[in-house]
Amino acid sequence: MEHKVTIHDDYITLGQLLKEVGVISTGGAAKWFLQDNPVRVNNEDENRRGKKLYPGDMVYLEDFGIIVIEKGEIS
Repeated sequence: MEHKVTIHDDYITLGQLLKEVGVISTGGAAKWFLQDNPVRVNNEDENRRGKKLYPGDMVYLEDFGIIVIEKGEIS
């Protein structure tokens, strides 16, 4: 399943994204989540919670699906 996350800044970190989509409840849980669960960013393994994600990036989480980062309009 594909999910879309709209950001209004230049980027979002992987830890922030995991919290945004509800995979983790706090940002501090990102480190442990990434140690125990395979995550791929643009088809490359990733385990850094501070990894910057930009519009157009695709994140794959096992048992969750694909998350596409989109740029939102600033009003």
